Amino acid sequence: MKKTNIGTRAIWAGEKDSLAFGATQVPVVHSVSFGYDDMDDWYEVAVGNKEGHIYGRNTNPTVQAFEEKIRILEDAEAATSFSTGMAAISNTLGTLLFPGDRIVSIKDTYGGTNKIFTEFLPQQQIDVELCETGNHEAIEREVMKGCKVLYLETPTNPTVKITDIERMAKVAKKVGALVVVDNTFATPVNQNPLALGADLVIHSATKFLGGHADALGGALVGSKELVEKVYHYREINGATLDPMAAYLLLRGMKTLKLRIDRQNENALAIARHLKTVDIVDDVFYPGLEEHKGHDIAKTQMKGFGGMLSFSVKGGMDTVRHLLPKLKYSNRAANLGAVETIVGPARTTSHVECTPEERAAMGIPEGLIRYSAGIEDIEDLKEDLNQAFRSLPESLTVKG
Repeated sequence: MKKTNIGTRAIWAGEKDSLAFGATQVPVVHSVSFGYDDMDDWYEVAVGNKEGHIYGRNTNPTVQAFEEKIRILEDAEAATSFSTGMAAISNTLGTLLFPGDRIVSIKDTYGGTNKIFTEFLPQQQIDVELCETGNHEAIEREVMKGCKVLYLETPTNPTVKITDIERMAKVAKKVGALVVVDNTFATPVNQNPLALGADLVIHSATKFLGGHADALGGALVGSKELVEKVYHYREINGATLDPMAAYLLLRGMKTLKLRIDRQNENALAIARHLKTVDIVDDVFYPGLEEHKGHDIAKTQMKGFGGMLSFSVKGGMDTVRHLLPKLKYSNRAANLGAVETIVGPARTTSHVECTPEERAAMGIPEGLIRYSAGIEDIEDLKEDLNQAFRSLPESLTVKG
């Protein structure tokens, strides 16, 4: 039978076996524990020989439905979930890496991820090598020196740089390294890293998967063997996805394809529009032909995503005046929602980093992260226009 398209899978996948009482929607099961009258059945479920649930920290029917949906959307063997996206990242790395191991990654990962690389992993005597994002030759050289894990984020947060997943996966296989890809910005609609050679794919489900800024969550997909290892680490360490959050994420994912298609269109239109604004220094979006990663993005992505960033002349002075004037944007530390969300990297993606650390990653203090929502594009353009018009003359002249 022909596999259904991703829009249909986003609605139907993973839910049928979790329905009850004739309901058409997955129920929210809040029970912490699950009881058994038969002691032998209880034991068989507890040791994993039989399907079922024992305790909410381990598994839950609502959470299981969410995991099954993202598994199917990413066309993976297995999936597990976490309380947040950072829990997915930290639990995955905590499972795979031990003292004396080496991990290779890029400099432009999300700020929380970067802190794990620069602060926490070195404390555990794990060697971390961060390469210039986009310098594939440098990454290949470091991987060929030997490593346990190659960790990629593409597009990156917040400068949306692109890494060639297939090329990097091939070199990683030569040294027996596992390839982990953060696919949060792209989503399964725009990119499928497993098909490009990755071993594990991570999502902050809080963002585009949920799409409504009302539920925290994380997900990991990949081979059954690897996912089960990470699940075991998570079930003991306790970063469990809440059933109500799982329900909200499930509900949000039903419109994933519709939302991502619109956000792809809006982000590209906004990026092109910003290129015409004099006070804008630079625009970062892989859908622009002049973007350094555009050709790679065209090859490995079906759409360029809903995220872009731009820098303005005048730096933070301009940002302070500009952002509060926007009427149809939330100024908040989030992304991927139906509403447009804006904010400087220094208070969003890289708030954990010092100005010097951000500068070393090529993130100017005046960089604005722009998460395109699903509003009418003409309204978003005019909103930006009126905000730019409101800038004091001293800033526009200085710019």
